[in-house]
Amino acid sequence: MPAITFHHENGTTDLIEAVAGTSVMRAAVTNGVDGIVGECGGQAMCATCHVYVREEYLDRLPTMSDDEEEMLEVTASPRDEERSRLGCQLKITSTLTEIAVDVPVTQVHP
Repeated sequence: MPAITFHHENGTTDLIEAVAGTSVMRAAVTNGVDGIVGECGGQAMCATCHVYVREEYLDRLPTMSDDEEEMLEVTASPRDEERSRLGCQLKITSTLTEIAVDVPVTQVHP
C-alpha cells in the first residue's frame, strides 16, 4: 500500500497508508497528523499544508502551478526554494507511490 511519512522536528514520525488519488494534506488531516492544518480544504489558497519534501522524492513531483507558487510566498515557516510544496498539490499516483516530508514548525502566522 502506498505510504506517506511525515517527519516532525521533535524526531517523531507518522506513517500513513494512502490510496491513489489521496493528497499529502488530505492524508494528514484525515489521520490527525500534527502540524498540517489544510484550512482551505485543498484549494491551494492558504499555505497551511506547507511541507518540505525529502530530496529523494523531488524528481517524482508534479510541476508546480502558478497558484501553488504564489501561496508558497506567504508560508508561516520559511520557504525552501527546492523542497517547499503544498501538501494539497501532491497526490499519491502510479509515479508517486510513496513520499516523505518534513513538517514545518508552524503553519499559521502569529
